[in-house]
Amino acid sequence: MKIVLAYSGGLDTSVALHWLKRRYDAEIIAFCADIGQLEPLETVRERALRTGASKVYMEPLTTRYLRDFALPALQAHARYENRYLLAAPLSRPLIAERMVEIAHAEGADAVAHGATGKGNDQVRFFTSVTALDPRLRVLAPVIDWELTTRETELAYAREHGIEVSVSKEKPYSIDTNIWGTSIECGELDDIDRPPPCHAWQLTADPKAAPDRAERVTIGFDGGVPVSLDGDKLELTDLVNHLTAIAAGHGVGRVDIVESRVVGFKTRGIYEAPAATVLMAAHEELEAIVLDRETLHHKQGLAQRYAELAYYGYWFSDLRRALDGFVATLQPQVTGEVTVELYKGNCSVVARRSPNSRYSGALATYEAGDTFDHRAGAGFAYVWSLPLRGRQD
Repeated sequence: MKIVLAYSGGLDTSVALHWLKRRYDAEIIAFCADIGQLEPLETVRERALRTGASKVYMEPLTTRYLRDFALPALQAHARYENRYLLAAPLSRPLIAERMVEIAHAEGADAVAHGATGKGNDQVRFFTSVTALDPRLRVLAPVIDWELTTRETELAYAREHGIEVSVSKEKPYSIDTNIWGTSIECGELDDIDRPPPCHAWQLTADPKAAPDRAERVTIGFDGGVPVSLDGDKLELTDLVNHLTAIAAGHGVGRVDIVESRVVGFKTRGIYEAPAATVLMAAHEELEAIVLDRETLHHKQGLAQRYAELAYYGYWFSDLRRALDGFVATLQPQVTGEVTVELYKGNCSVVARRSPNSRYSGALATYEAGDTFDHRAGAGFAYVWSLPLRGRQD
């Protein structure tokens, strides 16, 4: 048997690699997607080979991840439960897609992942792989094995000499990529306590952030971020630069009790410095270039888009259809937005666009007002007609 395993080098996938090899007497091909995670990937490759992988695929997919997954979500203004910017969920369909392609190229019988039965990722991987090739078997060793707690996983790793970076002192489940960081488990399960300072991976403590605000200007062309403070940058470089700036000001932290796919509540903390700033800027630009009816309709669809990404329905017809709607609007989303970063806050302070629908002459109450106030009175009369009582 030959199995392609989505491998991160963390506790679950490291133990899963060893366990799958023994359980199925299988050849394990490890696949690690380079999507801008914090961990040194060469260490991950070596760890996979030492743990028993016959081959390791390590691919630079950061550009593809941003272009094909994060950018559409940004343009749709997708926030799960209005707060979570979906860095991890957006990476799962990409990983699943490449696993299926590698399985076909290697003649593998199955793909596998390290997600738990109560987590979201087991649904996302299964759903994505099924959408792409329903004939492939999807194995979930963390669901099937006898290791029922993280403590027993750690004991298994020690027994079999598997190197992992988790300990009882810092027992977090951490997932990182260029769009953001997810931290769960351990002390975070106590929702009545604030996150420990050491749990945060990327951002400065807002209280300790610089005492002086910093302003940055993001330029957009057709809905795509293309410049930072006037300097033209490729999307990957722009996100990396903006992450460093915003993280230094403690921007992008979220502590949320969210509704998992499988139905219960869970607590996670997330860091998305660049995504937070880009979302604020893109939303502000759309606010001045889209007409009211289109803007309000799009705002109503944003949560649905976020749900599809979070639930693992990335390859659904509905998500593709929503992408089509959003894409038709993006040519108008050209211009610049200036945001101010200070002590964990991101505030828009200026916006400009050649496609702006804002008219100072109509908006002003000072000299130069061009609005026909008499027409306004008639408009108000007609607008109120549906609310008038029936008259004989």
